[in-house]
Amino acid sequence: MRLRVEFTTEPFDLDEVPPHAVAAREIVQGAALDSVDVGPFGNTAEGRAESVLATIDALLRTSLAVGATRVSLQVNVIADAETVTGAETDTGAEPDTDADTDTDAAAARGGPGGAGGPGEGGR
Repeated sequence: MRLRVEFTTEPFDLDEVPPHAVAAREIVQGAALDSVDVGPFGNTAEGRAESVLATIDALLRTSLAVGATRVSLQVNVIADAETVTGAETDTGAEPDTDADTDTDAAAARGGPGGAGGPGEGGR
């Protein structure tokens, strides 16, 4: 499983980067993650679930220890490369097999299975 975490640390300081933000940045940039995007108003990191969860643990503990009063985060499950391939082709419909050829041809002619018009099984 792959995860994406988005997080911010507070309090904000518009004059200089606070120690908790520096600590958070160092943790995610030094972690075994596939992707890290650090910005002034939010940060994103992606990777294997084990790596992301370990990074979140270190991020929370360290940021709070050096002065963060709030850490907001969101964690999403994202598709693996294998899952993306399957998801792109999986429409929830029955797979098209040779046994369906007669039904598909009939639908294209306007016979059983569809009226033959666009959006109704026709071509």
